Amino acid sequence: MILGLESSCDETAVAVFDPARGLVGEWIHSQIALHEAYGGVVPDLASREHLQHFGPLLQRALVVMPASACAKIAVTRGPGLAACLAMGVATAKSLALAWRVPVVGVNHLRAHAFSPFIGLHAADPADFDAAFTKLLPHLGLLVSGGNTALFTIDEQRRLKLVSATMDDAAGEALDKGAKLLGLGYPGGPLVERLAKGGNPTAFTFPKAVAPRVSLEFSFSGLKTSLRYTLEKMTAAEIETRRADLCASYQRAVFEALTRKSALALERRRYRSFGLSGGVANNRTLQEGLSRVAAERGVAFHRAQPAHTGDNAGMVAFAAWAERESGGVDESGLALEIAPSLPLAQGPGDASARGG
Repeated sequence: MILGLESSCDETAVAVFDPARGLVGEWIHSQIALHEAYGGVVPDLASREHLQHFGPLLQRALVVMPASACAKIAVTRGPGLAACLAMGVATAKSLALAWRVPVVGVNHLRAHAFSPFIGLHAADPADFDAAFTKLLPHLGLLVSGGNTALFTIDEQRRLKLVSATMDDAAGEALDKGAKLLGLGYPGGPLVERLAKGGNPTAFTFPKAVAPRVSLEFSFSGLKTSLRYTLEKMTAAEIETRRADLCASYQRAVFEALTRKSALALERRRYRSFGLSGGVANNRTLQEGLSRVAAERGVAFHRAQPAHTGDNAGMVAFAAWAERESGGVDESGLALEIAPSLPLAQGPGDASARGG
């Protein structure tokens, strides 16, 4: 079995993955309540929390996986906050020494990229490789607080970056919009909650896209547009129309994601389309992208709620799924953190293999 560890930001997570059965256990300690008072993640506090909670979570994992049953330890090595990543890597190395098993480093973003297929494996572990191969080549959309990117997975399970955001990530745009609207942290889920009761056509915001022929994303003008809109309104008007503002702002973000995804699907033949990352939990976005895939006869796979945010299940799964594609770092006890690790190389690079 594979023990997965995740500590790239403000979630301390541990998971156990059995290739023959799937994920047999996942445990997580969330720090959202701690950082809420600061309006964002405080690295020093986050790393302290990781130090305090890895031990108790590992004790729970050992109930379902004795140390003697562990064949490998997989840990997030980047990207993320350096102090937080260091806690996870140090824990992984210590366990590897104590248990005398290999330790490998997993790219957090690549783990997100493979997360939509965790359910496919769980449905039939013995047939996963054959079922997954039928879905390749795959186009994926990763949407989180720090990243917005389109990427491909080819028949050799190698990742290649298709496009990314030229400025803010979609999740960051939602969080910034929530802050302007006085909604607090984390902003994305709060915007979604209010948007359900609002009119998405009540306000006109720029559709947050780069030039039509480009697959790159751009969200830099969206927050500015919202700020100018709010400056023209009274506090009472904002309060009365907050749901409409959220719905219209969210629509602008999601139309950009949907339009660029549709354009990418039209430019090349894919067998499947996937959605992953923290923003993938949004039902409106799921429905929009599902329609895009259905209209083009492409299978749609999305990460399940437990695997959209920072979690160790996807880390352990990716360590296994990428075991032969060059996607994991097998430097063992020499493993180092990589706070700025990219998802993968771009289409202009000589190799499709990323971090």
